[in-house]
Amino acid sequence: MRLLVVNWRDMRHPLAGGAEVHIHQIMSRLAQKYNHKILFLSNQNGGRLPSEETYDGVEFLRFGNEYNFNLNVAFRLRRIVGEFEPDLVIEDVNKIPFYSPLYTHKRVMVIIPHLFSKTIYKQTNFFIASYIYLAEKLMPPIYKKCHIDVISNSTKEDLIGRGYDPKDISVIECGIDHSIYRPGESKFDRPTVCYTGRLKKYKSVHHLIYAAAEVIKVVPKARFVIIGDGDYLAELKKLTSYLKLENCVEFPGFVSSEEKVKLLQGCHCLAYTSIKEGWGISNIEANACGTAVVAADVPGLRDSVEEGVSGLLYPYGDIKSLSKRIIEILTDNELRYKLEKGATRWASKFTWENTAFRFNELLMSRYLPSE
Repeated sequence: MRLLVVNWRDMRHPLAGGAEVHIHQIMSRLAQKYNHKILFLSNQNGGRLPSEETYDGVEFLRFGNEYNFNLNVAFRLRRIVGEFEPDLVIEDVNKIPFYSPLYTHKRVMVIIPHLFSKTIYKQTNFFIASYIYLAEKLMPPIYKKCHIDVISNSTKEDLIGRGYDPKDISVIECGIDHSIYRPGESKFDRPTVCYTGRLKKYKSVHHLIYAAAEVIKVVPKARFVIIGDGDYLAELKKLTSYLKLENCVEFPGFVSSEEKVKLLQGCHCLAYTSIKEGWGISNIEANACGTAVVAADVPGLRDSVEEGVSGLLYPYGDIKSLSKRIIEILTDNELRYKLEKGATRWASKFTWENTAFRFNELLMSRYLPSE
């Protein structure tokens, strides 16, 4: 099949995150293993990325920047569809929708990691948040004829609550690369808690810093390593200084894949404090490295944690419960060993090969061109 994919960013973009990993891991396998012809539209980061490029079997066409890419898509999609002649347009709704069914007569499939709904007001200013909130509100009538692929049952339930037909929604969870994420030989000598991901306000990493102040009262040598970068970093550092936690909270920033894996292998648990996620791939990565997780009991994260098996859940925003869960893992070796064993078993279920296989099966069953 000829697939035209639209996403805000691709893996070459410096701000690429979990959504970009997800779409790239699938599309690269569809191109190389299942022989689909794929053209991927994404933003050019203001001219900093090549306008055209091919890698991992996928052709990329880039234009615009973070702020005008959706408008560029609206103006260019009809022409690009005419030139490429895809069998299917795949739109990844990673920030705000492109409303691609309005600009093409071709069939459209939609990938939705998750929608923000009112949680967007915790992430950005009122005007931008209102724009995104209203953009999501307009989606049901525009995408009513489209099949939707989501990455968790929580997102499926969210969409059903918004009026989408359950028959038009498929759930295909994310995978990970087990040749990269695998258990290490030992844990750090110092009790260590990690966070890995973008540092955005809605990720609520400040909850972990408040929890750190409670944890060190019981585990004085505890160390908190917050891996990643983002526009909330300055606020997190300011809070760390205010609470006088500089000796136990570290901000290494963006680290290489190798260093990230070493940290996930060596830490005693991963903490994920976000208010809402599509899935929570960091949980599975940590689990594959033989590390238990403590995660907020919210959509997406609760799907990627097998409670009491791969990690522990706590009520979102409850700092005392978050602290208690972390302390339990840091002080109860029997519990931690049990969770570590369960974590590796749980993570083994999720591979990119299986994700791509199921996605290809979905394409073949619904969109295979008639002879």
